[in-house]
Amino acid sequence: MEIRGKRFLVIGAARSGKATAEFLIKQGAVVFLNEIKQRDELKEGLAESLENIGVQLILGEHAQVSKIGPDYLIVSPGVPFTIPPLLEAKKRGIPVWSEIELAARFSQAPLVAVTGTNGKTTTTTLLGQIFADSGRKVFVGGNIGVPFINEVESVSSDDVAVLEVSSFQLETTEAFRPQVALILNITPDHLDRHDTYEGYLQAKKKIFLNQKASDYLILNYDDLETRSLAEEANCKVLFFSRQHILKAGFCVSEGWVVKKDNTQVTPIVKVEEIGIKGGHNLENALAAAAAGWVMGVGAESLADSLRTFPGVAHRLEPVLTYQGVRYINDSKGTNPDASIKALEAYQEPIILLAGGKSKGSDFLPLAQKIKEKVKALILIGQAASEIEAAVQKVGYTGYHHVTDYREAVTLASRLAGEGEIVLLSPACASFDMFDNFEQRGDVFKALVLQLAKGGAK
Repeated sequence: MEIRGKRFLVIGAARSGKATAEFLIKQGAVVFLNEIKQRDELKEGLAESLENIGVQLILGEHAQVSKIGPDYLIVSPGVPFTIPPLLEAKKRGIPVWSEIELAARFSQAPLVAVTGTNGKTTTTTLLGQIFADSGRKVFVGGNIGVPFINEVESVSSDDVAVLEVSSFQLETTEAFRPQVALILNITPDHLDRHDTYEGYLQAKKKIFLNQKASDYLILNYDDLETRSLAEEANCKVLFFSRQHILKAGFCVSEGWVVKKDNTQVTPIVKVEEIGIKGGHNLENALAAAAAGWVMGVGAESLADSLRTFPGVAHRLEPVLTYQGVRYINDSKGTNPDASIKALEAYQEPIILLAGGKSKGSDFLPLAQKIKEKVKALILIGQAASEIEAAVQKVGYTGYHHVTDYREAVTLASRLAGEGEIVLLSPACASFDMFDNFEQRGDVFKALVLQLAKGGAK
């Protein structure tokens, strides 16, 4: 793609917007960056660093597309499509892309892309370890960590790029084509953004719509919605399952993760030896093993990686055990289905901390699981009343309201007994109180550590 001299309008000055603007300047493009925040609200030095390399900033207001005359708009994930620049661009037929679309057009490396409602970060990070352990240079990023555009020029055709891609990124793709695409599961999420479940599903499907016959689509056979997508694929489809013995694909048989190809069975690793625990993590391990296999990683190397992978921060992350109570950080549980999976991972009585910014989710299935598994529920944030209404419908009365996380951790420590678990799994986004789920999880962990030192009470 030749972009020298082309005019780009980048919307959003966060991590991906900054990286995109810097990349485009290096390529000789004319770059405008629009951020609704004022200059003094930006990260210190950000505006100056961008201006010093030639980026033209439009701050504190929406850019006028007609005045700038861009050839392309690059939009940061999460920017609503209802803002004036995007509406005007659509009206004028100007392409609106995500950073991942732009980066993919410059990538020499094969792309392995992971999406799904839950499990993306764990599976993406595990795949990164699988490829690194096998001796390949690997880039891991996208929706987590470093934007792909930051490193795309340093990743060669001999390497591999493993990308977590969200529905927000996928909905603004056009030619994005991974050589291996994984869809882990699909349950209603981000309905505040996509309006309907069908809109959310259509965004997710864009991960494979440009794939060719030589590419692979890896699907969860146990998830009926995901399984049915095989009918729309124009590439090779490989299923994984933890509930069924497949004729072909990756599944569990007699306590082993195995690769089946009709009558041929290749054992990979014993389920009990996999480092990350829980049924949902077994699904993530199966998906990652399938992707590693089709990219040429052998059974022995896959087994070593699955045994040693420690998991990721903020996803069922053990914080510490204090006075016989285990504290678990699952701040990455940002929707009800993720929190249900978290609850299912433990047999002990649970004190659950939940709430935050609702994404238009139905909390009733979570409420039913809370009634089954949760000793006490501590509610916090904007969605607290929504979750309360849901648990009331199922007849659960063990809930408490708090106003901040210090109060939540202190109350949880009083309610929890020896051998029990305090679990932060909010089932909501973090943006009512925090910049992101990482900050929320870090605050929880810090308060738990203070508690153990006698400082939180």
